[in-house]
Amino acid sequence: MTSLKGSHVLSVNQLDLDTLKEIFHVAKQMEPYAKRQKRTKVLEGAILANLFFEASTRTRVSFGTAFNLLGGSVRETVGMATSSLAKGESLFDTARMFASYSDVVAMRHPDSGSVAEFATGSSVPVINGGDGANEHPTQALLDLFTIEKELANNARQIDGMKIAMVGDLKHGRTVHSLSKLLCRYQNIEVTMISPKELAMPDYIIAELDNAGHKVTQTESLVDGLNDADIVYVTRIQEERFASQEEADQYRGQFRINKQIFTNHCQQKAVIMHPLPRDSRPQANELDNDLNEHPSLAVFRQADNGVLVRMALFAMTLGVEKQMSQYECPVNWHTNKA
Repeated sequence: MTSLKGSHVLSVNQLDLDTLKEIFHVAKQMEPYAKRQKRTKVLEGAILANLFFEASTRTRVSFGTAFNLLGGSVRETVGMATSSLAKGESLFDTARMFASYSDVVAMRHPDSGSVAEFATGSSVPVINGGDGANEHPTQALLDLFTIEKELANNARQIDGMKIAMVGDLKHGRTVHSLSKLLCRYQNIEVTMISPKELAMPDYIIAELDNAGHKVTQTESLVDGLNDADIVYVTRIQEERFASQEEADQYRGQFRINKQIFTNHCQQKAVIMHPLPRDSRPQANELDNDLNEHPSLAVFRQADNGVLVRMALFAMTLGVEKQMSQYECPVNWHTNKA
């Protein structure tokens, strides 16, 4: 297993199968803290620099929540215009500065490779919260963790599963990173459902092929959904297009509602989405009539993001075996199950 203590987490390429299993093992141990059944102060006094230079809701807040749940404090910078990067400061200089202010950095930036560039100047661990259209390793980890848990509920496992990926596969960094992680497993059938113009990049297809997986590409939603254990839907990544008009050409082409699910998906198929789902009428990727459907896992998926990010903080700071030593009771009323 690759130890994460003191390490940057920049790419899923760093993570072998044993490391994935250890991350998920630690993440499961975080459930009592995330559910407020008890608290831990294992990172009391530690500071997270949460640097988000590109729009985010769930990723930014869940990083902060995860660190707070471990007892640490969070300092945030949101948006390029509010930082010294707008004044011409380099990523290297910014990293050197924040490394002196904090114990770990979580960062999102609109340019591919930017987080890795930032990490060259940092003496504390840097965790990639998304760098342009390149990668989103923590999202891929929480997605895989969710897939493992959801399949286990149906007495299935990742090896041998069937997954359909739907939508903007060209620009969707979540499906890029998830596909790379799937290469650690065996005998997976992957169906890519997208317009030809938004197809999965060839190098990702090649990696899946080289891992021995069966890959099928189609523009037919109905045909692609058949027999899938996991249906992973992505939105049109409008921020990656040259214009709004170009993005609008593809919006709403692949919509899933209760009727489509009932008619074309297997009964126990699990519906996932990295969120935000585009609920505007012209898109409506996942209809609201699925909101109470037991197969809709998108909110369980988001909850799992806190667990996985807690695990990454604990492991990069080397405290994953000390959680119980710093436990204390929850003093407020909570309805969390």
